[in-house]
Amino acid sequence: RTMDLGLAEDHFSRPVGSFVASDIEQLKQAIGECKKLILELPEHSERQKDTVVKLIHLRLKLQELKDPEEDEPNLRVILEHRFSKEKSKSVKQTCDKCSAIIWGLIQTWYTCTGCYYRCHSKCMNLITKPCVRSKVSHQSEYELSICPEIGLDRQDYRCAECRTPISLRGVPTEARQCDYTGQYYCSTCHWNDTAIVPARVIHNWEFEPRKVCRSSLRYLALMMSRPVLKLKEINPLLFNFVEELVEIKKLRQDILLMKPYFLTCKEAMEARLLLQDLIDISSGRLSCSLTEIHTIFAKHIKLDCERCQAKGFVCELCKEGDILFPFDSHTSVCQDCSAVFHRDCYYDNSTTCPRCARMTERKQDDEPYEKGAEHQK
Repeated sequence: RTMDLGLAEDHFSRPVGSFVASDIEQLKQAIGECKKLILELPEHSERQKDTVVKLIHLRLKLQELKDPEEDEPNLRVILEHRFSKEKSKSVKQTCDKCSAIIWGLIQTWYTCTGCYYRCHSKCMNLITKPCVRSKVSHQSEYELSICPEIGLDRQDYRCAECRTPISLRGVPTEARQCDYTGQYYCSTCHWNDTAIVPARVIHNWEFEPRKVCRSSLRYLALMMSRPVLKLKEINPLLFNFVEELVEIKKLRQDILLMKPYFLTCKEAMEARLLLQDLIDISSGRLSCSLTEIHTIFAKHIKLDCERCQAKGFVCELCKEGDILFPFDSHTSVCQDCSAVFHRDCYYDNSTTCPRCARMTERKQDDEPYEKGAEHQK
């Protein structure tokens, strides 16, 4: 019988079981079958990627079994968590599984290197929730409905994560709602932690932290640095009510226009100007941060660097004034050829862009020569 590698599982809708292989020979057989399946699956398909992840986990499990000298292995893989044994004995932590204190002096404990899930060694075999890092890697998107509650009865009056019986009256266990998922959890899976909920920010511009379950707290923390929200598409009306968003959008657009100058400028690359932090949302200093970066970038291009200055434009419509750059507030840019003009000149002039006209004329002049060359061939 072909060994079940668990490759058809949906890792995000239900808990994943542990590997069927329980000894070294079975693991070796499973690894061989996994390698064969990877070669047979379509290149770069989602199923092939999942199979590669399974192969890595099987190899790590095999390495654990091959190390008989360790009472507690330094690395353990459970439900896509990559648990590393902690060496600290003095730090007092709380176990994410049983909610009890971890006494480092007398207890062995592990931390997942992906989602930072902490637990006692004795609790590891009781874990039922896959690592949220895998969900972030495979499914990088937010829940964009505000507290999408389905009702405790639809959950069969059980915790959405560990399936412990719960009720709103607290008998046998208190039901706690997660504002991010809208589902109800037991007190072991929901510690009344708070986090800013993306859906409330996008729809209501509300930043008040709300109570979320432990898995949502970890997921939101891992997603914080991922640029996955297209605010202009999700809620374009928000730009009409929040002036700071319009300002930030303009600053970011200008900075993106400046970047091509730096990519071909040796001095700018050595100064590492492109590596400056552009995101400071949580502290409320994003606008100030972007303004400072905008000023530094513009100073380098327009004042400090002769190479960057040489890439500026002269307005071909009035042929007057200083050197122009696409990020200047008083300029307009041709959408076809990226030529830069004074805003007043370009909007008031009814003719086409002079640069586009030259390019069109040159192309028309070249066509007879190209046709003649083809005819000779």
